[in-house]
Amino acid sequence: MALSTKAYRLAAGLLSTQPQGLGKTRGIYQTLRFSSSLDIPKYELVEASVVGEKKNVGLVRLNRPKALNALCDALVSDLAQAVTLLEKSPSIGAIVITGSEKAFAAGADIKEMKDTSFASNVNVGLLQEWDKISACKKPIIAAVNGYALGGGCELAMMCDIIYAGDKARFGQPEVTIGTIPGAGGTQRIARSCGKSKAMEICLSGNPFTAEEAERMGLVSKIFPADKLVDEAVKLAEKIASHSPLIIALCKESVKKAFETSLNEGLSFEKRIFHATFSTNDQKEGMQAFVEKRAPKFTNS
Repeated sequence: MALSTKAYRLAAGLLSTQPQGLGKTRGIYQTLRFSSSLDIPKYELVEASVVGEKKNVGLVRLNRPKALNALCDALVSDLAQAVTLLEKSPSIGAIVITGSEKAFAAGADIKEMKDTSFASNVNVGLLQEWDKISACKKPIIAAVNGYALGGGCELAMMCDIIYAGDKARFGQPEVTIGTIPGAGGTQRIARSCGKSKAMEICLSGNPFTAEEAERMGLVSKIFPADKLVDEAVKLAEKIASHSPLIIALCKESVKKAFETSLNEGLSFEKRIFHATFSTNDQKEGMQAFVEKRAPKFTNS
């Protein structure tokens, strides 16, 4: 069965390793070399670095501590640029996004948002930058400590996996200030927790604990706050040890479960499964299994 057009484009995009020319950060052009020694520009409101034993994990830390990492336009722009940079680097297999122990992100910047209008929101494409994060082909793990409220909760849910510190607090309190979630809160939380719980969370505005989030299926695992980022990086390293091409296709297949009917999802999964047999990494992975050795994937 032929590979779908969307999956083909995904695979083709991952196989392309053409170097990028000039990257722009806040109007300052810097040469970015996509190689094993990734050059990361200095951002104003996030800190980006390469971590892990094999330096194959991108770590992005929100850095607006005085505002509890409130998600102003400038911070989201920095975050989107950092994620895009790490996504394009062939040396990076997975990404971790985190904040501080006090706050992952305490919500949107209400002072910045309060005087906008319907027309201005439409004209400037409010929240468009957020789409770059959810569209990332590489797996993203949210390591959530402290507050993840409103936009902070939505940012965590844009990621593929959520690990939480034991004191983390989640919530969608938008109704308490006269609006509703606008970056996926009503949609993603319903897909994770079901209609009744999603209604309770979004209509009450009440926060909930990491333990409650884990019981709902929103959070994968809970760790002590000081161990959280290390555990998230450890998982990212495990993911990054596999074929980037196959990981991206697997991620796309899981995401399809939330976008289509079961029959359509099963059909998509089968097409992707068949398509993996046209890759070098499938041949190498199965041959290595037969020979009882570690595979050497080439992202092809």
